[in-house]
Amino acid sequence: MCGIAGFIGAGDETDIRKMTAAIEHRGPDGEGYFVDEINRVFLGHRLLSVIDISDGAQPMWNRSHSIGVIFNGEIYNHRNLRSELESLGHQFTTDHSDTEVLVHGYEQWGENLPEHLNGMFAFAIYDRRNHQIFLSRDRFGEKPLFFTDQPGLFAFASEINSLLCHSALAPNINPVALQKFFAFGFLPAPWTPYKNIFKLHAGQSLTYRLKEMRLTKKRYWKFKIEPFERKPSLAEEKDWAQELRHLLSQAVHRRLESDVPLGFLLSGGIDSSAILALAAEHMDAERIESFTIGFTEPSFDESGFASSMAQRVGSNHHLEICDFDAAMTLIPSILAKQGEPIGDSSIIPSHMVCEFARRNVTVALSGDGGDELFAGYDPFKALALAQWYQRLVPKKLHNAVCLLAARMPKSDANMSLDFKLRRSLRGVYFRPALWNPVWMGALGPDDISDLFSEHLDVDELYSEAIELWDNCASDNHIDRTMEFFTNLYLSDDILVKSDRASMGVSLELRTPFLDIDLVNFARRLPASVKFAKGEGKLILKKALEGILPDDIIRRRKKGFGIPLSRWLKNMPIPPLDDPKLQSMDMSWLADKWHRHATGKTDERHALWCWLALHHMPLT
Repeated sequence: MCGIAGFIGAGDETDIRKMTAAIEHRGPDGEGYFVDEINRVFLGHRLLSVIDISDGAQPMWNRSHSIGVIFNGEIYNHRNLRSELESLGHQFTTDHSDTEVLVHGYEQWGENLPEHLNGMFAFAIYDRRNHQIFLSRDRFGEKPLFFTDQPGLFAFASEINSLLCHSALAPNINPVALQKFFAFGFLPAPWTPYKNIFKLHAGQSLTYRLKEMRLTKKRYWKFKIEPFERKPSLAEEKDWAQELRHLLSQAVHRRLESDVPLGFLLSGGIDSSAILALAAEHMDAERIESFTIGFTEPSFDESGFASSMAQRVGSNHHLEICDFDAAMTLIPSILAKQGEPIGDSSIIPSHMVCEFARRNVTVALSGDGGDELFAGYDPFKALALAQWYQRLVPKKLHNAVCLLAARMPKSDANMSLDFKLRRSLRGVYFRPALWNPVWMGALGPDDISDLFSEHLDVDELYSEAIELWDNCASDNHIDRTMEFFTNLYLSDDILVKSDRASMGVSLELRTPFLDIDLVNFARRLPASVKFAKGEGKLILKKALEGILPDDIIRRRKKGFGIPLSRWLKNMPIPPLDDPKLQSMDMSWLADKWHRHATGKTDERHALWCWLALHHMPLT
């Protein structure tokens, strides 16, 4: 796991060294540079040694020095690919480096290389024979990759903060991107807060041709549900559960390879518990290190379930109980390091558990992806209710219901009933394509129009979600919602948060649920075996029977939250003269802050997004 940076065109070696230094936290074990003055190509790399640590220096080249790569990530099928490439005549120089597989793989398959990879990755290959740079990002976007293309300069990096170090890059805030940020609660690719900086889509490659100074992009993969048109039999469901258990166990096993200490992030929920239990099938329990952050507030604490699961497996369990009020002081420093705004406040506890684990290990496995693939989120439960509500409740009565809900007592507890009710009512009267983004967003469309003092076209505001909904091959609302959560929320929120939290403390985080073999299996399963009668993850729970205790399998999802609502009531209001936010009506936001602080309304998500934007660096 590492950090990469590079550019073609304007600039010099000072720029590439500044860009690379800005991502030192992604790779504290070493650095590497390459400068081609003739073709104006500059590459930088920060190294976090994990696999084949004696031969991991980058850029890494082929024998003729015509193909070089800088790489961030892990290729889990690198040994199989190495054998295949050796049978085709390729000669490797390292012992077991997954980076070298990229060099020879590009020689063999060219720009089709990403389709052969099972892993998480963002890499740049300098093809000196064809005078081009080839960039690619893994299927779900576990590893980030940003770029800018402007006259005289093409640049890329693992983080926006790295790009901002280039002397020729003058960032300009994009008001449309800020509107998207409040609409979704995250920035859907390719948007960033800046007009001239973009992020490569998950599952996308980019080729920049040096002579023409021109780029082309290709989406080589996208998560798509394959419709299942009939009712499955009980025998089929039993077979599917067994296959799912096998594939998840295989995915965990693939992610256990490491030449440095490895551990597990354990929340006590079904997903992380499954990863821990299946790891015990492949390694001795006394070698398993598990890590949990507990909290003093009961509605946020899951440490009891985690400790119980660790005891069942026999892992060396590490538990740290945190004081939320002390953790509140971390907000400014954590948000300032992100480069792009993080609209998910669980970045705070995620940072805390990653920092805790990093004291003992360099690599950790997590349960990210299970909720998206197997319909584990609350909005899946709201779909049928929304359809029922639209049929039976007239618009005038709906407005009255919203007013009554607004007057309910406000709770600061984690995922309280009043919070979920108000959020559901906000989106329920839109057409189905808008339900999920409006439910998940920081503000509704009318509020966003007020904030930016302009009428906003709803179809433009939520265009990414509408396109996914309308183009889904299935007409099932569960399948369509799964595509929303997997293509947008997972890639542009959950994995962004996980990457920043882990790499900010030099911890490599691996996600077995996103193994491509498991994903391809899951997307072909009918919606009915994932979600039915208000319960999600049905097939996953069936697959884990006998592996996990029943109290873990049947417990309600809690989420990894913080007492954000209470915190905000005790925090000073951010400055209203922030030059980054001049496109916004700051007095409107200030009123929201006052209403939240006095308990009149619950504005936690919108105010957190304001904080994230405020702490975002401009230069």
